[in-house]
Amino acid sequence: MTIEEREVRGVLRRVTDDLVGPPTLLDDVRRGGRRRLRRRRAVLAAVCAVVVAVPVGGALHLADGGAAAEVASPLFDKPTRGDLAGDGAYLRQVREAWRQQARQLGGDFRGDPHVVWAGNTPAGPAAYVAQRTVDNPVVSWPDSAREIGLAAFVEPTAAGPRVMTPENLVDASTHGSWQAALLGSRRDVLVVLDTGHAVEFSPTFRYAADGRIERTFQRVAFRDGAAVLLVPPQRDRVTVALARKPVSATTAVHIANANEILLPDRQASPQRSVTYTLPGAERVWGDSPAAQVGRNVYETEALAAYVDPGGTHREGEAPHLVVYGATPDGRQLLLESHQYYGDPTRAIALLAHAGAPFQPVASGFIDWNAPLPVRLRLPDGQGVLVAAEGAALSYRVGAGEWHDAGRGAALLPADATEVRVTAAAGGTATTVRVDS
Repeated sequence: MTIEEREVRGVLRRVTDDLVGPPTLLDDVRRGGRRRLRRRRAVLAAVCAVVVAVPVGGALHLADGGAAAEVASPLFDKPTRGDLAGDGAYLRQVREAWRQQARQLGGDFRGDPHVVWAGNTPAGPAAYVAQRTVDNPVVSWPDSAREIGLAAFVEPTAAGPRVMTPENLVDASTHGSWQAALLGSRRDVLVVLDTGHAVEFSPTFRYAADGRIERTFQRVAFRDGAAVLLVPPQRDRVTVALARKPVSATTAVHIANANEILLPDRQASPQRSVTYTLPGAERVWGDSPAAQVGRNVYETEALAAYVDPGGTHREGEAPHLVVYGATPDGRQLLLESHQYYGDPTRAIALLAHAGAPFQPVASGFIDWNAPLPVRLRLPDGQGVLVAAEGAALSYRVGAGEWHDAGRGAALLPADATEVRVTAAAGGTATTVRVDS
């Protein structure tokens, strides 16, 4: 499965988790490496799968042709940890479940599977298993990291231990390693593997009045190789977040089965995009505003306050609204909407002088059922940005004459008092005050 560049950037704009879910996923993938999995990982455009570098440690010495001469890693070589480390019967069940999965994967493995951690949880016994692979092909770019093995969490079921989707382990710190998993029928038990790095945990988040995301994090207390946390049920959405310090989307710790929770049927309808370019925008944007946004917004921290640090989310179903414009004082104007699945849509307006960083200057929630879903007043008397998909817009100041403002979106004068909105389907116009 491939992910188009716009979709990847869209994922992170909503992290974000997610997918989705910073807005720099495409470039982080390029820098940190894109891994091939033995079993295709369900990373879709609708999921912001935020990931973090987790070193496997040790060293890898390769013979000619990529054959392994020596592989050393704590995930393979340290004794099993956890309160079930001495339970031989359970460890045998885990190894047998792994071997069955390995046969289905069809890979060639070296030695025996190693149970890195095994412990009791409120959902039942769980484990994390790793095994070396015979060959060590290059599996990421541009750093040419090589595969050294596969690993997976093992969850309890009524039929016994079940191996979750395995992933590659590589010979260097790269983006993509899973360090946590949600267990239980309610997905309310979170197991976090101790990889030797401090991890911060947040059970949920909330939106501020202006649409910014607020979270409270606390340090994860590891004990004997892992931490087991009781969390709110995560059956159809993921509210928990894990990250290393400093907490951000780029330091997020990925949850192994987050995608299975967010997209249980592996399907998602692509989000519909609605884009408007206002009159005069070409004077400050030129012919390729989208490319500038990719470089000057998505590849910066401009939207950091509006994405969920450490969180994983499915893309919402509301339209993705984008407006390009120019302010009276000659600045670039950008409006972007952002929505996590099942949550309200937020609109963020950003401004920038040519060559300067973009800054969010106004934001709020979109009411798609309202006659005028978007109404944001810009600072410095630069006007009122309004949007209503497909609608005919006009405005007036006080009791003055009505002036045509085009369709779909408009930047009104700062002293505009009313907007008249005629829906795309026609009918009676609705007047909305914008002077408050």
